[in-house]
Amino acid sequence: MKPQQEVSIPLHPPGRGPPLTSVPDEQPRDFILWSLFNVLAGFALTYLGCFCFPSLIFSIKARDCKVLGDLEGARRYGTRAKVLNIIFSVLIAIGVLSTITIAIVFLTMSSRQL
Repeated sequence: MKPQQEVSIPLHPPGRGPPLTSVPDEQPRDFILWSLFNVLAGFALTYLGCFCFPSLIFSIKARDCKVLGDLEGARRYGTRAKVLNIIFSVLIAIGVLSTITIAIVFLTMSSRQL
C-alpha cells in the first residue's frame, strides 16, 4: 500500500499579489473625537447630548479593545459607534435647522404684526 501524497491548491491566482493570509489587518477606528463632538454639540445646541452618550461609550470600548489586542471586538464596537454617530449627527443637524426655521418664522410673524 502506497502512502497518499498531500496536494495543496493555492487560493489566489499567481502574480496577483500576496495571499490573503499575509496581508496585515488594518487597525480599527474608534471615532472617539466624533462621539465627543456629538455629545458636546448635542448638549450645547439641541439638548440631545444625553442621547449621544451611547456612541461615546461604544467609542471608548472600541479603544479599550484595540489597546488589549482584540481587533474583532474593536471593529464591532467601532462600527456601532460609527452608526450611532451618523444618526446623532443627522439628528443634531435637523434640530439646528428646525430651530433656525422656527426662529425665522416667529421673527417674520412678529414683524408683520407691528
